[in-house]
Amino acid sequence: MLYAGYRRKDIGERVNNVLQSVHLKGIAKKLPSQLSGGQQQRVAIARALISKPSFLLADEPTGALDRHTSQEILKLFLDLNQKLRSTIIMVTHDYQVASQSQRMIQIMDGRIESDRSVSK
Repeated sequence: MLYAGYRRKDIGERVNNVLQSVHLKGIAKKLPSQLSGGQQQRVAIARALISKPSFLLADEPTGALDRHTSQEILKLFLDLNQKLRSTIIMVTHDYQVASQSQRMIQIMDGRIESDRSVSK
């Protein structure tokens, strides 16, 4: 962010705001080994959000997480989509995770098999 022209003070403020948006306020000084798997996943999301992207690519964001933490991550994605108007493109093999999206594109052997809206 320094190379992009941000001032140190602004960087610290932005980092704190992004950590708060992923429900990790106050962990900026912790080492990765001091965080749970879900917290580490949210830190990765925070790193992606720091530059205010218009879209976010998430490859198996819940693959190594327990069901409860997976639901927290999916709720976070929904909040980010609604509050920041960011598009989230997620790859997953978990049908239950995919079914919580607004749109599901199913790809098999490199070809699009289906493309549909998901009714909630």
